[in-house]
Amino acid sequence: MTSKERVLSALSHREADRVPTGENQVDGILAEAVLGHPTLYSQGWEELAALWGGRRDEIVRDYGTALVGLAKALEWDYIRVPAVYPRGDYHPPAMTSPSSWITDDGMEMTFNPDHGSIILPVRYPEMTAGDLPDPKEPLTIDPSQLEAVRWVVAELGATHFVVGRLPVDGTFPWEETVGLEEFLARMITDPEFVHRAINAYVNRSLAWIAAMLEAGVDAVMTVDDYCDNRGPTMGRALFRSFILPGIRRQCEATHAQGGIFIKHTDGNTWEILEDLIEAGVDAWHGIQPGIGMDLGLLKQRCGHRLCFFGGVDCDTLIRADVEAVRKEVRDAFQQAAPGGGLVLTTSNVLQPGVTLDAYMAMRDEIRKHGAYPIRLS
Repeated sequence: MTSKERVLSALSHREADRVPTGENQVDGILAEAVLGHPTLYSQGWEELAALWGGRRDEIVRDYGTALVGLAKALEWDYIRVPAVYPRGDYHPPAMTSPSSWITDDGMEMTFNPDHGSIILPVRYPEMTAGDLPDPKEPLTIDPSQLEAVRWVVAELGATHFVVGRLPVDGTFPWEETVGLEEFLARMITDPEFVHRAINAYVNRSLAWIAAMLEAGVDAVMTVDDYCDNRGPTMGRALFRSFILPGIRRQCEATHAQGGIFIKHTDGNTWEILEDLIEAGVDAWHGIQPGIGMDLGLLKQRCGHRLCFFGGVDCDTLIRADVEAVRKEVRDAFQQAAPGGGLVLTTSNVLQPGVTLDAYMAMRDEIRKHGAYPIRLS
């Protein structure tokens, strides 16, 4: 059985020869430890500096080769591939500090070297509905942004399940507009702005869905988070009013083109889980058992309608508690693998701080206990 067939079996709620596995992204330092050579893949500040220094093609090449190499070395069944920087002339931006800068559209961005490869906006420009993109204006995808996708599809698409990571989700576009607090406030004070923003950016995501599927991916993944540890940050009523229609449109567009729709959203999602299923989400990634998203209970309540991508908490890997990592793998197999419907992966990405020993312990436990029928003796 091929890796692609394993994932398709899980999505169809059937047992394969073994539980499929994979990851969304690997921190660059950990990737180098696995690959045994330097790479610009997922390297955060080093990657940005290389981009501004005119090394865009080298970065794109490293994304393709690193993802193929990691999938082979770690025996992944699925690989998630992002869009990459378009071809063009890049130059250092206007810096406001050694690790903060102003973008061309007026946002101030910051990168904290102590927090890995995460880049966050710290100041947003003033914005009204008239400043938003025109929802009716079609988005033209630059084909060069799909170079890593095409590379991975060409190398592994026949045997592995390839997931395209959309560069824009659009269903909750606070990062692209006015920031989280202001965007949530405008759901009450300026609903016209929020509806227009979501409509504009979801339309962009639909163009990306079409482009990714045409490039040969098996599935697309969107990554806007809606919940914190307590539940949806905007409450279920506003989630259903503003956000859910966009998710439904994305699912419909993906299915119309023969693709599979995977939603990443972490936090406590119990309140909106039925809404995600009703919208047409095929699989959900972002499961955090430590905050109440118990995998066994999830399997019991909706395992026949939703495929789960998860099983091992990122925090456990960062703590490098090898025995706890092994136990989480076994627990996930026991709770969610029987009957299919589980793709064993981490709750988010392999973040900075994950040790090679901890992750290799996870891979070892998968090899020991991942064959069907599940036996944990």
